Amino acid sequence: MQQKHNVTVPGLGITFSTGTYAGLANGAVNVCVGETNVFVTACIAQSTKPGQDFFPLTVDYREKYAAAGRFPGGFFKREGRPSEKEILTSRLCDRPCRPLFPEGFLNEVQIIGTLLSADLVNDSDIAMVNGASAALAISDIPWNGPIGCVRVALIEDKFVANPTIEQMYSSSLDLIYVGNAKDMLMIEGSADQITEEKFIEALAFGHESIQPIIAAIKELTVLAGKPKATFKLVGATPEARAIIERVVPAERVSAAIFGFEKNVRSANVKALKEEAKAALLAELGEGKFTDVDLNVVFEDLQYKAYRATVLAKGVRSDHRDAKALRPLEAQVGVLPRVHGSAMFQRGDTQNIALTTLGPTKEAQEMDGLTGGAKSKSFILHYNFPPFSVGETGRFGAPGRREVGHGALAERSLVPVLPPEDAFPYSIRVVSEIMSSNGSTSMASICGGCLSLMDAGVPITAPVAGISCGLMTQSDANGGIEKWVTITDILGEEDHFGDMDFKLAGTTKGITGFQLDLKISGLPFEIAKIAIMQARDARIEILKVMLASLPAPRADLSKYAPRIQTIQIDPEKIGLLIGPGGKTIRRITETTGAQIDIAEDDSGKVFIYSNNGDAMARAIAEVDGL
Repeated sequence: MQQKHNVTVPGLGITFSTGTYAGLANGAVNVCVGETNVFVTACIAQSTKPGQDFFPLTVDYREKYAAAGRFPGGFFKREGRPSEKEILTSRLCDRPCRPLFPEGFLNEVQIIGTLLSADLVNDSDIAMVNGASAALAISDIPWNGPIGCVRVALIEDKFVANPTIEQMYSSSLDLIYVGNAKDMLMIEGSADQITEEKFIEALAFGHESIQPIIAAIKELTVLAGKPKATFKLVGATPEARAIIERVVPAERVSAAIFGFEKNVRSANVKALKEEAKAALLAELGEGKFTDVDLNVVFEDLQYKAYRATVLAKGVRSDHRDAKALRPLEAQVGVLPRVHGSAMFQRGDTQNIALTTLGPTKEAQEMDGLTGGAKSKSFILHYNFPPFSVGETGRFGAPGRREVGHGALAERSLVPVLPPEDAFPYSIRVVSEIMSSNGSTSMASICGGCLSLMDAGVPITAPVAGISCGLMTQSDANGGIEKWVTITDILGEEDHFGDMDFKLAGTTKGITGFQLDLKISGLPFEIAKIAIMQARDARIEILKVMLASLPAPRADLSKYAPRIQTIQIDPEKIGLLIGPGGKTIRRITETTGAQIDIAEDDSGKVFIYSNNGDAMARAIAEVDGL
C-alpha cells in the first residue's frame, strides 16, 4: 500500500494528493480546485525503438461525462473522439512540459489527465497542467521541473489569480501563465486590446502567483517523490561525429543555408547529408553507423549555423536584420460568390481566408462539461494541407496542431467583433494555408481580419499578428550569455531557434498571444523586448493590410443573407412557432427565408434572406400573425 500525502496551496484553494490511486504508474497525482477534480498520471517506456531519433511525448486530457452527472449524447453512450476543449487542454499541458526533459532523452513518456468531477465553477485546464507538473516531479522520470500554472484575469482594472468561470465573463484578459521558480515557460490567451505595458504587469502578476504552487509541488516531492531513474541518452557516436564534422565543417553548412530560398536551402543541406553519409560508409563500413548518427549531428550543425551570424552580426540566413519583416502582400475580394475573401502573404507564408455569414441558429453549440459559454457565433477554422510545404502526407480531418492554430487566430479576432445585438449573424472564417514558412497562424489572423472586412463585418479595429523568435548563446553554467530577438521568424528559425512568441493586436493593444520555448525558461528582460518589438512589426503589417482595404465594406456581399429584425409580443412566440413548429416551418418553406427567434424570450424575430421578395413575403407572413 502506498502512503497517502496531501499538500494545499494557500490562497488558491488547490490541493495535490498522491498515494490513493494508480500505484503502478511512475507518478500519479489528484488535483482538486473546489469540487473540480483532475487525476493525472505520468508513465515512461523502459526502452527506445531501434533507430529512434525523436522524443515521443504524448499528453492526453479527457473529460468523463459522469464528472458533470451527465450521459454522453448520441447513439453510443460512451465518450468518443476528443472535443476541441480536450485537444486544446492537452496542447496547453504538452508545450511547457516538453522543453524540460533532458537533451538526448528519447524514452516515450505519456501523461494522461482525466476529469473525474466538475463543479461548473472552476475550470479544469489549469488543474491539468499543475497535475502533470506534480506527477512528473514525484515520479522517477528525468525532468527539470516543477512548473506552476495560473490563469490571470483583469476585472475592474485589478488582476485576479485563478478566477471562477463566472468571473471570466467580466474580465478583459484571459492569460494562462506557466513558469518555473525563475522564468516564464509558456503563456497563452486573449485580451480586449490590452496595452503592452499592462500586459507586462499581468505577466509579472502571473509569475508571482505561481510561486506557491511550485512550493507546494516541491513539498509533495519531498514527501512522496521517487529518486530519478537513469536512462541512456541517445546521440551520435564520437567516431561518426568526428567524420561528419570533418567532411562537412560548420562553414560549409552555413554556406549552404545563407542567402538562399527555402527550397534551395533544403536541397543544399540534403546534398551535404548525402556526402556525409557516403563518407561514413567509406570509413566505417556498412552497419557501423545509423541514421541517428547522421540526423543528430546535422541537427547540431544547423542549430549552430542558423544562430551564428545572428549572434555575431545581427544578420539572418535570408540577409534580413533582426527586426526586418519579409515582403508583405495583401489582397481582398480574391474569390467570387463567397461573402468575404482575402489573401495575405509574408515571404513564403501565404493564406487565403474566406468568411461566411449565416443566421444566428448556425452558431456552434458547446458541450463543455466544466461550464462556460453554451455556444459561440464566431468560428475560425485553420487548414494546413501537405502541399503548403511542398510535401505529400496525411490529408483529412484536422490534427491537434490545426485545432490549436485555429483557436489562437479565433480568440485574437473575437475582441474586435461587433456585439450580436448590433450584427446578429453567425460568422465563420476558414484559413486555407497555401504556402508555409513560419507563423501561418499569424498570417491567418491577418488574412482572416481582411476577409471579415471584405464581408462587411463592422469590426471595431483591424488586427494583425506576428511572431518573435530568439537566438541565444549559453555560458559555462548553462545560463544565457548572449541573445538576439528576431522578428518574423522563418520555419527553420522556429525549429532551430529558442522561442516562438506570437502576438496579435490592433494599434491600441494586444488581443491574442502564445509563447512556446525550447529552452528551460525566458527571462523577463527578453520577454519585454520581444513584446515591444512585435508591436512595432504589427503596426507595419497593419499599414499594408489597410492599403488593400481601409475599412470594412459598407455593404454586405449580394450573396450574403440580409437580416430584418422584428419585435413581436413575447406572448405570441408560441403562435409564430405553431404546434410542433408547424407554422414557422411553413413560412420558411413557402418564402425561402430563414426565421430565428431570440432565445431570451424577448420577442425579437430575425428574418434572413438574400432575396428581397422572399424577405418581404416572410415579413408579411409574420405581421399577418
